Amino acid sequence: MANYASPGVYVEQTPSSVMPIEGAGTSTAGFIGIYKNDPPGPDGKPLVAPTGAVLCTHFTEFKSLFGDFSNEGGHSNLAHAVYGFFNNGGTRCYVARAKNVADVKEVLERFEAIGEISMVAAPGATDATTQESLISHCENMKERIALIDGPRETAPGNLNKEATPPDSPPLSKRSSYAACYYPWLQVFDPATQDDPLTKGLKYVPPVGHVAGIYARVDATRGVHKAPANEPVRGALDVRWPISTSLQDGLNPEGINCIRDLDGTIKVWGARTRADSSEADFRYVNVRRLFCYLRDSIDGGLQWAVFEPNNPELWARITRNTRAFLTQVWSTGALFGATPEEAFYVKCDAENNPPAERDVGRVITEIGVAITRPAEFVIFKIGQWSGPTSQ
Repeated sequence: MANYASPGVYVEQTPSSVMPIEGAGTSTAGFIGIYKNDPPGPDGKPLVAPTGAVLCTHFTEFKSLFGDFSNEGGHSNLAHAVYGFFNNGGTRCYVARAKNVADVKEVLERFEAIGEISMVAAPGATDATTQESLISHCENMKERIALIDGPRETAPGNLNKEATPPDSPPLSKRSSYAACYYPWLQVFDPATQDDPLTKGLKYVPPVGHVAGIYARVDATRGVHKAPANEPVRGALDVRWPISTSLQDGLNPEGINCIRDLDGTIKVWGARTRADSSEADFRYVNVRRLFCYLRDSIDGGLQWAVFEPNNPELWARITRNTRAFLTQVWSTGALFGATPEEAFYVKCDAENNPPAERDVGRVITEIGVAITRPAEFVIFKIGQWSGPTSQ
């Protein structure tokens, strides 16, 4: 790029395209609390939540803005979700309040402008309207996933049946941009610790804790690692015990079970709510990895906007994208013994014909081979009578 800094002086600068593509963030959550009544503040007066989405980096910050644990149902769900998020490894989340279900879409519109959000949830919202709003938001954005709670009072054997209790409607629509977690978690609730019946034990929606596990696994292993077989910090029990046989029936429905395994509460599932038409995105980590790649490459190639659309530009796009994907492959996220086996990048005259160039488009075709999780570890065991004697 030329720089005519002073008359008669020509300086050749390094083009901005040599800047490497940096990986986008994957661990920031967006939480929507749905509640009408404001919880009491430190002075006993109602604490009115801020307008808009607010960044919280620790639970103390959340308490100062939205209030401590309370007996108000929707607010209590939100508080426990945010606490569970930070307790399980989360570091950044945006929190917004909706006074009713109708306000959820307005909050999601605010979330659209916050690029770092990679997962959204409305803790405790099991109604179809809210869950479908979350899923549609993620489908439109294509860079985040919706975490949804399974019903609180529906037993595992009834999840696939039409007849469910009024407060536990059927599960939301199928989509690879959604992941459902079930059952609810038993935790200690400071707001009800003096209750002689419950003694502070309460069932809360799991999505906040799960979002924290996503962040924890991202930090320790990477977004390509399935966020499963992970302990849920702060969970004391589950609302419904789930056996292996019960889970076998829930897995195909995209219901990720949380189970008590030898005294440890663990997330024991990593599936999206994808149907057969989206079989390639059956697993949470596959969908999230694609979101990560899309977000990273899109952001890392913004320098190409308004550049001359010619073979030189295509070569620079190819070079930058290949360098980024090679780095991703080196982490074990892509399947293949060599980068050539793991991905390809095509940006040339064939996929950028005159018709595309005339309307200002530059098209890059990218293919990647994804490493999928070992969901079932199978051992074939048979009897052996020992070496045959001759």
